[in-house]
Amino acid sequence: MKALVWFRNDLRLDDNPALLKAAETGLPIIPLYVHDPKNPRPLGGASRWWLHHSLESLDQSLQKLGARLILKQGDTASILDQLVKSLPISHVFWNRRYDQASIAQDSALKAQLKKQGLTCQSFQGSILFEPHTIKNNQNQPFKVFSPFWKHCLKHAQFDVPKPAPVSLNFYQPCVAESESLDSLKLLPTYPDWAGGLRQAWQPGEQGAQDRLKVFIDQGLLNYKTQRDHPSSPATSLLSPHLRFGEISLRRLWQMIQSHRLIKPELDNDADHFLREIGWREFSYYLLFYFPDLPTVSWRADFKNFPCAHDQALLKAWQKGKTGYPIVDAGMRQLYQTGWMHNRVRMIAASFLIKHLLQPWQWGEEWFWDTLVDADLANNASGWQWVAGSGADASPYFRIFNPILQGERFDPDGTYVKQWVPELENLSSSFIHKPWESDQKTLVQAGVQLGKTYPAPLVNHEKARIFALQAYEVMKGQVD
Repeated sequence: MKALVWFRNDLRLDDNPALLKAAETGLPIIPLYVHDPKNPRPLGGASRWWLHHSLESLDQSLQKLGARLILKQGDTASILDQLVKSLPISHVFWNRRYDQASIAQDSALKAQLKKQGLTCQSFQGSILFEPHTIKNNQNQPFKVFSPFWKHCLKHAQFDVPKPAPVSLNFYQPCVAESESLDSLKLLPTYPDWAGGLRQAWQPGEQGAQDRLKVFIDQGLLNYKTQRDHPSSPATSLLSPHLRFGEISLRRLWQMIQSHRLIKPELDNDADHFLREIGWREFSYYLLFYFPDLPTVSWRADFKNFPCAHDQALLKAWQKGKTGYPIVDAGMRQLYQTGWMHNRVRMIAASFLIKHLLQPWQWGEEWFWDTLVDADLANNASGWQWVAGSGADASPYFRIFNPILQGERFDPDGTYVKQWVPELENLSSSFIHKPWESDQKTLVQAGVQLGKTYPAPLVNHEKARIFALQAYEVMKGQVD
């Protein structure tokens, strides 16, 4: 008999519970990935690009152990049913997912496989804490991050991460069942817009391990104070690797904790970084208990918010042509590399929602399509946090001033000049507010507002007033 390992958001060999359990059985294994475009939400373009290369990397790693990754495309339930009927499969293992659509699918599949007489088991492979085990003193889900994370840390008892198998007993005849990676059509073709992504990233397990090492060696020290500065190398850049499960969270946790023991001066920075991992856990927790999080405002009153629904404003924001340099730099970084610095994500998101009065769902959809780390839980909770509509969210009346944010976190304009090169000759005094510069300075810098660089779409102070007025209208409708 054979053991099938169904890979999903866990494209790695190290500390992969489903794979390790299959190896422990001693049975020949069948590593499987099913690309189901309908489950649970079609991937965006940048995520599809990453998935292609991550699957390619996983297959190469499996080949070194004497195995191959079997690829299939279509309805997951039908494909699994076909495989267990055509191949001598007795065991099926996978790692869990936590959105309700996936949970329902997994539960139905597990019941059907067991009914057919197969051994079927799922494991915790993509988060640190199982959401159903975490409740407050009233036996209700937490709705605020700090007590949630305090509870998690108090009960943190992780299994020691286990290394990848040194070899695998592979069932060779299953190779005939595999489709080619190219047949999944995950890569962009005409036009091929992924050049910036190829230059910026190395998808796959090795890329994740290399990125973590660089972060620990070069970015962890002073992480707490430098992480908000987009030109600083203080961020880990691990988010897409975590999104596709190319690195184990237990391994990540262990390495950070081990490193701080060697260098006690890293304590504050390590705590702050692990707290960010906690926010990721909280996002998955919220998605588990509130499945409409990606589309519906968590706070009921925000369903009545009077949005403008202006496609022209949305497109200007998407293209990085708002006239606010820190916003435009972030949007252009996103489009070119598939990633945006987290501080700038908050600034750009706040601008779309509170300066342009567009629905947060529009921004969430754009990020879903353009981010290599587009994650159902993190993307939704992040947008709702900025909008003020989510759990433990920033209050709506906290409206980021893109000028002051730029001056505080990019004081020399290094980040802006990298992504908005038409402003590279403008002094730091005006780099975040070029419209306040005199005409002579603009001419000397080669800047023509409205031509080489757009004039601001809106006036910040007026936009802030309009946003607060809209907020009051919403409150009045609820009251």
